[in-house]
Amino acid sequence: MTDILFVVSEEGYWGEECVEPLTTLSDRGADVTVATPTGDPPVVDERSVDPDEVGEETAARVREVAETDERLNDPDPIATADASDYDAVVFPGGHGTEWDVNQDRDARRLLRETVAGDDGKALVVCHAVGILAFTRDADGGFLVDGRDVTGFPNAWEEGIVDEYDRMPDGRKLPYWVEDEVIAAGANWDAELDADVSVTVDGDLVTARGPGSSAAAAETFADELDL
Repeated sequence: MTDILFVVSEEGYWGEECVEPLTTLSDRGADVTVATPTGDPPVVDERSVDPDEVGEETAARVREVAETDERLNDPDPIATADASDYDAVVFPGGHGTEWDVNQDRDARRLLRETVAGDDGKALVVCHAVGILAFTRDADGGFLVDGRDVTGFPNAWEEGIVDEYDRMPDGRKLPYWVEDEVIAAGANWDAELDADVSVTVDGDLVTARGPGSSAAAAETFADELDL
């Protein structure tokens, strides 16, 4: 059995970016555990279950999983998670990750220890890719330095925040993912001309955004030999 830990935001995860990997990896035989920063249930970004935003089919599917999946509704606190208990860790995206998961020391520990292991792998999606800007390896360097990654691009962020970097709900975005990850030394390519963007660099798999969620899930399942 392949054991996978999902680290999900309590400040607003993007539904499709969580549900696609969660269901795909489960269907292919993985044993999935969900954790959040405090152990409270994660919160889905309401925009990601708005039919006008994502379509009726996606909205209905995401909302059903978010409301009924026992793993999502009874998570562990990430401080109690031991990376050695898992073969892989998944970080679904969503703007909410910028306020909790990405700068959480236990989330960073889990990412660092998973990819430092002999066979551990990580999937990091969309805004969660920002965690790479704050995670250092055992030698103190940035984990992402010199790695090929994709993630939520500045070109898309410009269409969401206002001139003061405020989100539609009024919260100020603390940083832009592309800028921070590049500053940490990543080789960034969001492949804006492609329909999907999933990048595999050894034990690290990154995905651009909601439209790449399904491809990311399948790619990661293949990487885990599921």
